[in-house]
Formats: sequence, C-alpha cells, structure tokens
Amino acid sequence: MSLSRSGFTLIELLVVLIIIGILAGYVGPKIMGRPEEARRTKAALQIGGLETGLKMYKLDNGIYPSTEQGLQALVEPPSTGRLPPKWREGGYLEAKRVPKDPWGNDFVYLSPGLNGDFDLSSYGADGVAGGEGDNADINNWEIE
Repeated sequence: MSLSRSGFTLIELLVVLIIIGILAGYVGPKIMGRPEEARRTKAALQIGGLETGLKMYKLDNGIYPSTEQGLQALVEPPSTGRLPPKWREGGYLEAKRVPKDPWGNDFVYLSPGLNGDFDLSSYGADGVAGGEGDNADINNWEIE
C-alpha cells in the first residue's frame, strides 16, 4: 500500500509569498500614488449625480432651483424664491443630503448658469476658483 502525500512544501509556499510580495510592491504604488486623480474623478462623478437630481427636479417642477435656493433644494423643499409646485417627497438625491466635494468643500451652483441652464463646479484641491493641475476647477460643462 502506497501513501501519497498531497500539499505544499515550505519552499513552494515561500516562493508564492515572494511572488505576491513583488506584485504588491509593483502594483500598490501605481494605484495608491494617484490620490488626486482619484479625487478629481470622484468630483466629476458627484457632479454627474447632482446633475441628474437637478434634471429630475426640473421635470417635476418645470424649473431648476435658483442660485439662492441652491443644491439644498434637492433634499428639502425651498422656502424662498419661486417655490416648486410638485417637489418630490424624499427629495432628489438618494443620500438625502448634498455631498461635499472630495476635498470637503461645497459644490458651486449657479442658475441660470453662464454656460448652460445651470453651472455646477468644484474648485479642486485648493478650493479657489481657477487654478491648474490638481487645483484646476471641475465644471459640469467641461465633463464629457
């Protein structure tokens, strides 16, 4: 009767761990070394979500919220300006709150906008209008 032993030897396990370590050392910095790019992408996605909420608001009420009413009109009925006749119970954002941009700043909303029915922007890493690179603004009219 022959007994066959199945399993991995210590050497085989060490080789696998070394390969995983090499891959993690190579791939990890590639992914983790781009936090600003990830924040900029997240801001663009958040702007897209806010645009969807604004469009649903207009479908229900025939108008966009005014600049004075702001994005808060997407989560609670406005009490100033032209009041929406058919504001949707529960609001227009799934999270039931207006998000901050990835840098912790408020999105900038202007209606009517200078570039369309409304302008929606994040001022980027520096939180100030204008800028270049990581500090450049992310604007709804520039997002493809």
